[in-house]
Amino acid sequence: MATTRRSNSEVESHGDHDHHELLLLPPLCEKIPVKNTLNKAINLTTLLLLISILLYRLLHLSEHGYPWLFAFLSESWFTFDFLLSLNTKWTPLDFKTHPQTLLQRVKRDEVPAVDMFVTTADVGLEPPIMTINTVLSLMAVEYPTHKLACYVSDDGCSPIILYSLIHAFQYARIWIPFCKKYGIQVRAPFRYFSNDDAVLPTAQHRGVKGNYNFAQFQREWKNMKEEYGKLKEKIEEVVNGTVPFDCSGEYADFAYAHKNDHSSIIKVIWENKENDPNSLPHLVYVSREKRPATPHHYKAGAMNVLTRVSGVMTNAPFMLNVDCDMFVNNPNVILYAMCSFLGLNPRDSAFVQFPQVFYNELKDDPFGNQMVVSFEIIGRGMAGIQGLVYAGTGCFHRRKVIYNFDLDNADTKAGKELLVDENETTTFGNSKELMESVAKTFTEPVVLYGKNNIDTIISSHHHQDLSTMVQAAHQVARCDYEQGTTWGAKVGWKYGSMTEDVLTGMQIHAMGLKSVSCMPNPPGFMGIVPTSGPTSMTQVKRWVTGLLQILFSRNSPIFATLHSKLQFRQCLIYTWILIWGLRSIPTLCYAILPAYCIITNSSYLPKANEPAIVLFLAQFVIENMETYHSYRKYGQSFIAWWNNLKMAKINATTSMLFGVVSFPLKLLGISEIVFEVTQKESDDKTRSSSTTTQGTENSKDKEVVNAGRFTFDDSVLFVPPTTLLFVEVAGLGLSMWEGGRDEVGLGEYLASFWVVMCFWPFVRGLFGKGKYGIPLSTLLKSFCFSFICVQLCRYASVLG
Repeated sequence: MATTRRSNSEVESHGDHDHHELLLLPPLCEKIPVKNTLNKAINLTTLLLLISILLYRLLHLSEHGYPWLFAFLSESWFTFDFLLSLNTKWTPLDFKTHPQTLLQRVKRDEVPAVDMFVTTADVGLEPPIMTINTVLSLMAVEYPTHKLACYVSDDGCSPIILYSLIHAFQYARIWIPFCKKYGIQVRAPFRYFSNDDAVLPTAQHRGVKGNYNFAQFQREWKNMKEEYGKLKEKIEEVVNGTVPFDCSGEYADFAYAHKNDHSSIIKVIWENKENDPNSLPHLVYVSREKRPATPHHYKAGAMNVLTRVSGVMTNAPFMLNVDCDMFVNNPNVILYAMCSFLGLNPRDSAFVQFPQVFYNELKDDPFGNQMVVSFEIIGRGMAGIQGLVYAGTGCFHRRKVIYNFDLDNADTKAGKELLVDENETTTFGNSKELMESVAKTFTEPVVLYGKNNIDTIISSHHHQDLSTMVQAAHQVARCDYEQGTTWGAKVGWKYGSMTEDVLTGMQIHAMGLKSVSCMPNPPGFMGIVPTSGPTSMTQVKRWVTGLLQILFSRNSPIFATLHSKLQFRQCLIYTWILIWGLRSIPTLCYAILPAYCIITNSSYLPKANEPAIVLFLAQFVIENMETYHSYRKYGQSFIAWWNNLKMAKINATTSMLFGVVSFPLKLLGISEIVFEVTQKESDDKTRSSSTTTQGTENSKDKEVVNAGRFTFDDSVLFVPPTTLLFVEVAGLGLSMWEGGRDEVGLGEYLASFWVVMCFWPFVRGLFGKGKYGIPLSTLLKSFCFSFICVQLCRYASVLG
């Protein structure tokens, strides 16, 4: 691996004028504190009101019964949760990067190499056409192609993925030159050609340098679209089974392979042997070995295999990982990341996380899962401490950090000592080729930071014949390679949780390092967000269970603060994230209190004529107005705010509740936690499935009208909120039927009505049809549970 160094004396030899111009350039990356004095005042007021309510509860606890006790416990949790969230909002920070400065300070041929990872796990849930669009967008970025290598991990071991990649590469030969010639902004073909117009407006191509023949562009555009259509048709024919797939020749390795029982399969689809910056990036297919008796650790295991395989093949100092549904939306995305890596001290830029932005987002965020405001507020708040958490996709990593290298240790002898240290085989494994690549990673720095520091030490691409390293790659992709090593514990992506991204990011922060959030305009990446109720809930349930796995383990952030270098405030951030699912219990308890009090003729709120009611009313109004103001500030509508508010309540009583319940069952060995892949559907698949008959067109029109409407299935997830709704309605109905509820105040009736409004999608589900209606089995179960609940409430009132 060659290294280029440009010293101060060399720069000065070009003349004082050039030196002065370099010093006048803006820094590669700037840290900009965000003023939030007003928000601090509002949040402190809210906290004061919450504490005042708790004190009021304590002073009058002996005068009231169980409703006040449960209200006090719930409100104590809400106050604790709010206090932790306040920590994340206190010192917000923005990062501003200047890619043009990087290009002026570093020659394009001297920029660091990047290994790009794409992961897919199930060809049925993650359409291959979506995966190849992600790959094509990565290969087409504005970066020297001989500094790039793209590795695609197929954890489902499907020959269809390899077939799709081979044909996608042939399309890439014409697609990538077309994108760079005309300065195309969005380089995922399915998005670029989503406009049905024959020719896109010239305003879409402002990246073009110089003049060009528009008629020629029209012809090339039409040809690109036709060729993409042929590619899509080929892949869909194989996926749908209309064309039999022959597992022979290039695909012979798949003949006897099963999804969870097969040898490793590694194919070098394309190798840039000439190291030509005008050619195409390396493209490698990887399907690691899997055996039923050997744990494969889900996505974390796949990422570690990609790290090792890329280590023996290209060994770039930086790595990018994206999910198969997240394509590059900004072709300069790598330059933005390099500004952070090279413009900041390595300890302050362990990884660079781009926000998750979605191209298929529905209007007004009906399922509350687009996280626009959350990232804007919480993301900036985290940036002011040790940095944003690792989100699992759209993230650039330093290979040294993934290898658990101490960035404080600048001794280049470390790598040489590694080669002769037999104990290191227990760290990285017994692959000679991998050990050599690790040693090179440790000894060759990448340095360029500080506005006035113009020293440059840039590692170039590790250029070698990839085909000669396939055998070594097979070795490190074996399912038993990690036995007796620290992979998954100290090195690589961390094992022990289904949310391996949060755990890995926390371990990096526990090394005393910081991360960077990068929010360019347009966004660097765009992905797919679930657009149905059940799919979104499945995702949340998996997150909750995975987060609890971290909280109640040796990987807890509390231990990382006590025994490692995780800062206290960052520990509070991770604690707040990890206990996210636990709020489901006090939320459910607080939601059922109004109905309980109405049924039992009791109260948990002060009467309307009591001064204390002002505390509760003020807290409710101020907190909701503050969150509404935040949504408006970041361009969200009132409906979007309301949708997020009600979905927070719905998720708390469905997916989050079951995520919490499933965790202790796993600990007791009663059930196993299964990694559930979220179903994704590409735009291509959606459009192509509804264009033939009139009946299909009518069906498509109905889907458009009902876009964002809550859907149901027979999952047990929907039983608790449906039961809660029945209980609330029963309470209101009994109060009107029986009367005589002098202890119940106006607050309880309004709170009960508020709960019903928050669960309005379930009210609509009672009268909906098909997937928009609650299944009869769920209604019967919920009716039985609600009947039992009402009777228990009556029995408790008699005992009281």
